[in-house]
Order: sequence, then C-alpha cells, then structure tokens
Amino acid sequence: MHPLRLHHAGAAISILAAACLLVPTPAYAKRGPGGSDGDAKAEGTRSGNTLESHITYSGRLGGAGGTSAGNVTPVGNWNPPACWYEPVSAKDFQNQVESQYAEVVNDSGQPNYAKAATGQFRDMYKDGKYKNFNLDKADEGNWWVAVQDPNRLDDPNAFTCSKLPFWVQNGDTPAVPYAVTPQVLAELAYNRILLPDTEVTFAPRNVTKVNLPTWAWLDPSTFKPVQVTASLNVAGLNIQATTTAKPVSLKLQPGTADAETYPASGECAINDDESIGEPYTRGKSNKTPPCGIKYLRSSGNGTYNLKATITWRIDWTGTGGAGGELPNGTFGATQDITVQEIQSVNR
Repeated sequence: MHPLRLHHAGAAISILAAACLLVPTPAYAKRGPGGSDGDAKAEGTRSGNTLESHITYSGRLGGAGGTSAGNVTPVGNWNPPACWYEPVSAKDFQNQVESQYAEVVNDSGQPNYAKAATGQFRDMYKDGKYKNFNLDKADEGNWWVAVQDPNRLDDPNAFTCSKLPFWVQNGDTPAVPYAVTPQVLAELAYNRILLPDTEVTFAPRNVTKVNLPTWAWLDPSTFKPVQVTASLNVAGLNIQATTTAKPVSLKLQPGTADAETYPASGECAINDDESIGEPYTRGKSNKTPPCGIKYLRSSGNGTYNLKATITWRIDWTGTGGAGGELPNGTFGATQDITVQEIQSVNR
C-alpha cells in the first residue's frame, strides 16, 4: 500500500498503512541562491521541535554575472538520490516524535486511525522495542532517519527510503542503501549545481546570411568549472564532498534540416586551453569555423530555433581521500537565429 500523507503545522507526515506506523519525515537542506563572484550557502535548520536535515551546501552556485539558470541533467538513466538516511541524536529524535505525537492526537481534524498509528509509532520508541528513545545510550550511538528531497516528491524513488528510524552504534556502518557517505553527499551536491545560461556567442550575431558560415564559441569567463560542497557534521559524523562540473563540449542543433554544422557532428569539443569554439576576428571570413553553422535556406519572416547544449563532466572528491566520477550532465537552451538571403544587384 502507498504511504498516506497527512499535513499539519506545515510539516508532512508519512503513514505506512501496511504497518500502521507513523514515519516522521525530516525536512531537508534548503537550496541556496545562485551567486556570481562569491560563495553561497544553504543550511538545514530547525523550526520548533521539527527535525530537519543537517546537510549543508555551499559553493559557487552560478555563472559569471549572476546568470545562474538551472540544474544539470544527468546523461543516461542515473539520477541523484531522491531520499537518503542520516543520523540524529537521541534527544533530537525524542523531541521530534513527542512533538508530532502531541500535534496529531490534539488535532480534532485528524482521524482516529491516524492518532492510533501515531501512538503506536511513539510507543515503539518510548516503551516498546526501545526504551525512552535510547536516551541512556546517547553517547553510544544515534538514530538514523529517512529524508526525502522535497523537490522530487513526484519521483517514486523518493519513497524507497521506507525503513523506520533505527539505532546505529558509533563506528558502525548503517546497513541500508543511501546512508550518508562522502559519495552520497557528492551525488546530492550534483543535484544542486546551478549552471549559467547556455547562451552561445555567434558571429554574425543572431542575424546571418544564407551560405555564410557562422562562427560559434563560449565565453570562457562564464563557462568555467562550477562547484558545490555538501557537508554533514552531526552526532559525531563529520564528512563532506565537493562535486565539480566542468564544460567539455558544445552541441549545436540548427533548428532546420537546411543547415550544415562545423564539425559535421555538431559536437564542438573542448580545446587544449579549455575553451570551446573560436571567436571570430577580422580576416577569418574565408576560413571554415572550427565550431559553427552554415544555413542553406532563409528563415523568411521568422527565425530558426537553434539549440545549444553543453555537456559537463562531473567529478567529486570527499573526506578521507574518496573521489571519482559521476555521470556527465547536460544543460541547454534555444536561441532565435534570423537567416537572410544575400541581396544581389541586377544590372
């Protein structure tokens, strides 16, 4: 059966109907604003006794000039975790459970089965399988709880972290998928990287002529590596990971079959100096651009919707020398291109 979600006091509670047990859903590390010249930070916070994620995010979250636009889209079927598990102290867990229990049972609008399920969940940790939320063992371990990414609640994978809160001794590794590790933090940071607008510089700019090669390139001051660091420092666990996105290629799709691209694949690879494409300068009119387009037909009274997509290579490094590669990502946008006929003079 699917979890039933009850909303109260601005928080979301999941009830596993099959088990008739309330599963409190902690909040999440918030997304920070994009920034062009400095670091931005986003931290998990607390609101009353409502437990929220302790993961924090920081880094250069946008492109030059404040042109942050959107998130990288992973290539292939891979996606960052839509949910994960992280530790909370025994005292914080007690405060959360007791607070939510009081809110539900004292709310006349809540159905009796919800109140009963809330009571069963509280009793499990207070007087049942566990005693008094393990407060007497607070120095020996922590509770681990499921966290959902609020931006992906429409993703079925957000509900795969369905294990009830469980106790882990200090030094032990939780035996569940997506328990927070440096790599999980790196994958969560991947999902929070904001990239600059994918606007390509053209010469001629936005208006070109039929059969005239149009040069294309990226502004290297804007398209440079972007980093986000995710950190978790709570309950004796102190780990972090930095995820870096670096532009490696540009793909041009002219918006019409009546066009040729340079190179023929339309894929412009990164140069040795880490630039993509080559700026047009005077004296290059008779040369073939290393990255560009030649339109073979006028756009008439309209425009062609040229799509430019940048592929970003994603790497990460983390606590203890961990690191590696994550799937490449893409981010693109369209630009309107006007193509005019070359005017001829009849004598």
